[in-house]
Amino acid sequence: MRLARREFLQSAGAALGALALPSVSSDTGPLAPSPAGGSICTALPALPAGASPIELIAGVCRQRIRATGPETPVWAFNGTAPGPTLRFRQGDTADILVRNALPQATTVHWHGLRVPNAMDGVPHVTQPPIAPGGTFGYRFRVEDAGTYWYHPHQSSFEQVPRGLFGMLVVEERKPLPVDREVLWVLADCKLADDNRPVEDFGRILDFGTEGRHGNVITLNGTAAGPHRRLELRPGERVRLRLLNAASARAFLVEFTGHAPWIVSYDGQPVRPHPVPDGRLLLGAGQRTDLVIDGTGAAGRSFAVRDHRRGGFDIATIAYGGKPVRPKVLSRPAAIAPNRHTEPDLGRATDHYLVFEGGVKGAPAIGKVDGKALDVGEIMARHGLAWTMNYTAQHEHAMMHEPLFRMRKGEHVTMKMINNTDFEHPMHLHGHFFRVLALNDVATRLREWRDTVMIDPRGSCDIAFVAENVGEWMFHCHILDHAAGGMMGTVVVEG
Repeated sequence: MRLARREFLQSAGAALGALALPSVSSDTGPLAPSPAGGSICTALPALPAGASPIELIAGVCRQRIRATGPETPVWAFNGTAPGPTLRFRQGDTADILVRNALPQATTVHWHGLRVPNAMDGVPHVTQPPIAPGGTFGYRFRVEDAGTYWYHPHQSSFEQVPRGLFGMLVVEERKPLPVDREVLWVLADCKLADDNRPVEDFGRILDFGTEGRHGNVITLNGTAAGPHRRLELRPGERVRLRLLNAASARAFLVEFTGHAPWIVSYDGQPVRPHPVPDGRLLLGAGQRTDLVIDGTGAAGRSFAVRDHRRGGFDIATIAYGGKPVRPKVLSRPAAIAPNRHTEPDLGRATDHYLVFEGGVKGAPAIGKVDGKALDVGEIMARHGLAWTMNYTAQHEHAMMHEPLFRMRKGEHVTMKMINNTDFEHPMHLHGHFFRVLALNDVATRLREWRDTVMIDPRGSCDIAFVAENVGEWMFHCHILDHAAGGMMGTVVVEG
């Protein structure tokens, strides 16, 4: 089945929200929005399927982000940020036409999906940039179920925080039994007092430190806070698809009064287990699917809190209505895994990737365009701040040496060593990898991921089989870091 840096055009579209799924009980519909809260659980449709191709228009519009003051100019897909949810069934063919109504070139990358290389949406590597007024057609088979997202890979350090991102859901052939499904897209934006975006993209200070953080955390496109309500009924079971679409910010989320089950990381199922230490770390670009059971009584409320950067309540879980069932359900069922070739560590080739740099960091010398320079010259002359294996890459440089070359079918282990004072969520295109160890401590689940958080002065060991032929980006998903030198490629030769 086929399924299909300034002023402003409005494009039509559909809002992202929670989606009602078939119920396992007789009365589990979403509650009505609270007048003061602006419910984030109102059932809204995904982008309608059936038309071929699906059309995404990247344009400029205005959107209410803060509750007071004027609307904010944003860049958005189909007139809303986040853009419309794209929803497919496993095995479908996605046929998507992207129209560029922006004042600058763009592309669309399908984050986490194992697509053919020509469909990966990377300018100057897999396709030409889509010029203003231009179009590009993406067509690929959707093989992997799970929670993914889409966003530009052209000037992404600017285009993503302006609002160009959306969730992409691939439904399992056998859906997880829940009463309801809710989609949350966390992000942030940087607004002036008049609600206009602060135009400070591309600063070397952001490239070389923790990245550009906004001053307004958003949840599904509008300001987060205790007034944002996830309304549950006692005994209800909800699947929460959670995406961090921020360009730099990481979240450390606690669902107070609850013990959610993690059922997948980056779209890849894991054995259902409680959130470790009760706080979920969600780096830029990462996704986690949770099952939350309604353990509260009607009239109770509980904070959903981000513990990063001093702490902030991003939403409230509020209880009301009739109980769905008399007692809370037990551990949820495991989701069927996607197809992965298990890496054979005994015959894998070993690779090493070392990160250095930052505003006050090493190395003393790095290479740019084949020339050795000290780090001060790299920053001053090239606007780059980081090196990977002692080389700093311009974003999407058309002429560069790949970090690694691999043969199709090669079994690979890689140790990433972070010799910097900042964390880095590292994302590999076109593949998933097993996370074997963090900071030289073996992981309990050896989970499959496409984006992994590496601690400051820490390390990460991964393994995968290089099966998808092409030149694939491997970069930090703090998008200022990627633009500041932490952007390289891995070539898989067929």
